[in-house]
Amino acid sequence: MTLTSPRKALRLRMWALFMFFFIPGLLMASWATRTPAIRDILSVSTAEMGIVLFGLSVGSMSGILCSAWLVKRFGTRTVIRTTMCCAVFGMLVLSLALWFASPVVFALGLTVFGGSFGAAEVAINVEGAAVEREMNKTVLPMMHGFYSLGTLAGAGVGMALTAFGIAASLHIVLAALVCIVPILTGIRAIPAGTGKNSADEQKTAEKGLPFYRDMQLMLIGVVVLAMAFAEGSANDWLPLLMVDGHGFSPTSGSLIYAGFTLGMTVGRFTGGWFIDRYSRVTVVRASALLGGLGIAMIIFVDVDWIAGVSVILWGLGASLGFPLTISAASDTGPDAPTRVSVVATTGYLAFLVGPPLLGFLGEHYGLRSAMLVVLGLVMIAALVARAVAKPEAEHSTLEKGYER
Repeated sequence: MTLTSPRKALRLRMWALFMFFFIPGLLMASWATRTPAIRDILSVSTAEMGIVLFGLSVGSMSGILCSAWLVKRFGTRTVIRTTMCCAVFGMLVLSLALWFASPVVFALGLTVFGGSFGAAEVAINVEGAAVEREMNKTVLPMMHGFYSLGTLAGAGVGMALTAFGIAASLHIVLAALVCIVPILTGIRAIPAGTGKNSADEQKTAEKGLPFYRDMQLMLIGVVVLAMAFAEGSANDWLPLLMVDGHGFSPTSGSLIYAGFTLGMTVGRFTGGWFIDRYSRVTVVRASALLGGLGIAMIIFVDVDWIAGVSVILWGLGASLGFPLTISAASDTGPDAPTRVSVVATTGYLAFLVGPPLLGFLGEHYGLRSAMLVVLGLVMIAALVARAVAKPEAEHSTLEKGYER
């Protein structure tokens, strides 16, 4: 019983984290699928809607910047519980804003929602990296795969409720309420104290290099910047790229985007197997080259079916960038919360900077030509992939575990 009980606790902890990755995807898609109706209810123009949605970016970045301090001060369990509950509250504010047709209140709700998940992002990734170390098995990519599943589930439910004529305000309330019981139940499986710096850990971290002088961490940041840029550019521009750049219909462009999402999901659910057998460096390099091949075919090949198939390669290539660099940041030096926060912030910067930069280039040179920037960054990620290598001591421990 003594041997099986810790295993069971660790497995429950892993499944709780699967759920804590699934919930943000579900809630994000629940309101995002209703943006046309939300714009009409709030009576704002498309440009004004962009300003309203900026509240999400402000909240997300603020949450990310505060997250390392919160995790080190309170531990992952407290941060996850608090931020998840705040995200539910933010969803309720969104519904209230629709009830009163207030763009300002809706923007505030998005700020709360984005800030909650920005702070939770680091906490659940630090917790996930800790589970990986205890299991001696790569599971963080699969956890990120559950975010993709949550997004797919939320989008599917959103389309169904839209078809049945359910009001957006009611839909958002229902999505928030559905998550309350799983949050309160799952948090019990998360142990207290993870990520919370003890006095000894604090001294060790203070003796180490500042993060901005840690060359390995900076190179990990380059990898996540490139891979997050590749993921974000597809999320923001892929349907339009297929319509304007390759002459697909809007419906076909959306279906092709679903192919990218499929590639992302498959890559995250299968990536752990490849990482455990071929090393993080090999998988990052192969992913970058695979994604680069897909992007290059979209840029340079004018055959429709090749362009359609290439998005799957793009999705597979971009799928492991974020979770794999989070793992690398966590175990390649002291003070894991700060290191994870630096890498996550870099990834979020790519998500924020990518849309306007590619939009500007696309306006002047065409979207296909603009994607050369993404291709160049992905190739740089392949060149600096060595930065994500596991520490030698941990690598030896894993090898002994496999031998046994």
